[in-house]
Amino acid sequence: MAMESAQATPRPMRADARRNYERLLAEARTAFTAHGTDASLEDIARRAGVGIGTLYRHFPNRTALMSAVFQGEVDGLLRRSRELLASPEPCRALVDWLRTIVAHASTYRGLSRALMAAQSDEASAMSRCSLPMREAGSRLLGRAQQAGAVRADVDIADLMQLTNAISLAVEQSPDDPELADRLLMLTLTGLKAGPTRSGRA
Repeated sequence: MAMESAQATPRPMRADARRNYERLLAEARTAFTAHGTDASLEDIARRAGVGIGTLYRHFPNRTALMSAVFQGEVDGLLRRSRELLASPEPCRALVDWLRTIVAHASTYRGLSRALMAAQSDEASAMSRCSLPMREAGSRLLGRAQQAGAVRADVDIADLMQLTNAISLAVEQSPDDPELADRLLMLTLTGLKAGPTRSGRA
């Protein structure tokens, strides 16, 4: 058993491999921000000062690289969700978190589409980002439902897909800065328990 545990523990990267990994992440983050997640992997490797083979040794496919880049964003989103759990207004907290997801996803064109696909493919590298966010959202949704502010039949998986769809719509309409809020408010209208109420969350 001890031998199996030792074999299952990944060896730490050598210093040069770690430097290559960090450079690739930094260049991928820059490229994805400027050109979207379809940016050339060859260009990313070249700008990082390594060959494409080195990139693929660290990230076997584009989705794995996207997951690694977005992981830092996920950490921030999870921290924000924990902060919002203390909010005295559970429904506002839920919508504030969904608004934050839309803002983060729009940083990288193509990310929202990848997150939507990951919802139905838990084997995808992007599920490392999608699953923790779904769990965090489930806690915020549960508080809003317990408070009677959100319908009991609302499911977190559906809500995350709606949020990713809003992110995709925002990505494709860069000249409409109010679109995200309008779509989130329409979503909230459908989520609310009891008679529809007017006004912002």
